[in-house]
Amino acid sequence: MKVIVVGAGVVGTMHAWHAVERGHEVVHIEREAEARGASLRNFGQIWVSGRAGGEELDTALRARELWEGIGARVPGLGFRAIGSLTPVRNELELAVAEAAVARPDAAARGYTLLTADEARAVNPALRGEFEAALRCERDAAVEPRLAQLALREALLATGKYTFLPNREVRDVVGENAVRDDRGEVHIGDAVVLCTGAWLSGLVREVAGEIPVRRVRLQMMQTEPLGEALTTSVADADSFRYYPAYASEALDSLRAAQPQDPTAAAHRMQLLMVQRLDGGLTIGDTHEYEHPFAFDTLEDPYEHLTRVVESFLGRPLPKIRRRWAGVYAQCVDTSRVVHRQRVRDGVWLVTGPGGRGMTCSPAIAEKTADELGW
Repeated sequence: MKVIVVGAGVVGTMHAWHAVERGHEVVHIEREAEARGASLRNFGQIWVSGRAGGEELDTALRARELWEGIGARVPGLGFRAIGSLTPVRNELELAVAEAAVARPDAAARGYTLLTADEARAVNPALRGEFEAALRCERDAAVEPRLAQLALREALLATGKYTFLPNREVRDVVGENAVRDDRGEVHIGDAVVLCTGAWLSGLVREVAGEIPVRRVRLQMMQTEPLGEALTTSVADADSFRYYPAYASEALDSLRAAQPQDPTAAAHRMQLLMVQRLDGGLTIGDTHEYEHPFAFDTLEDPYEHLTRVVESFLGRPLPKIRRRWAGVYAQCVDTSRVVHRQRVRDGVWLVTGPGGRGMTCSPAIAEKTADELGW
């Protein structure tokens, strides 16, 4: 077969990967010189811990398995099976962690509850004050600014992959073909549109209004920490955000311990992971109302700095860069992704939300299975 993949973010690149793995030829079209969207502007976390039970968790666990296998073959991804820690500070937060450990799928997630001393033995960089920590051994990380580049290099080496950058697909031409903005028509046996947060233009023409919304977030990255942060780190605000933590204990937490006003206003949680260069990627916020702001706001960064410093027990390294990003999320957030046949032989795959980096290998595998590649 010949497969045309439109969009070189992580979801599109993983579709190209699975097609080549199954012996097919791939033409991969990207409107920029390389992907510039949410696939780069994220934590690089393979985040199993907070996923909803059922299909979402199954997808994340399968993706975690695939990431590890691909990472062994493509070291440039920077795959690390580092796990995560979520420190808790009081009895209310501890009760939510205990409820998580009592879940029937806790073992599949690698949940354990650690004392503060045990948590510091796992991650000595956490020298601040906290009572205990929820550990998830199945969480992992890759390098988001390098992953697509490393995968592309590996794909090019197969001789079955062609990358066409700086071309915007303008039209779907009949069955199994697209026309780009240079007027060239690319014909295959299947076309997969992995357009990320680009939901207008071509997507609206071929699919109409789809049940997918755009979400904006802010993040930042520091200079090197000077020591290893051996796990990724979340705070108890992540309990409020991720569906795995829904419980009576969480209801009690929400009622008795209001979220910090800045965190509440920006729908925030702390997630933090160390890059291979030693810097820390820290976030994040969630903005759903359109039109999005065109600037970044300082209050969320100041809040995140305070939270991180309280866990590290010392000042945060100098901030090297700040950025905002936009990703596409299914309106029904229980759905892992929006996968739709928009023409004979043409599929649209978008809307994984904040799960794109985590789940992309399994999302692409399922597309390949459903299309009979």
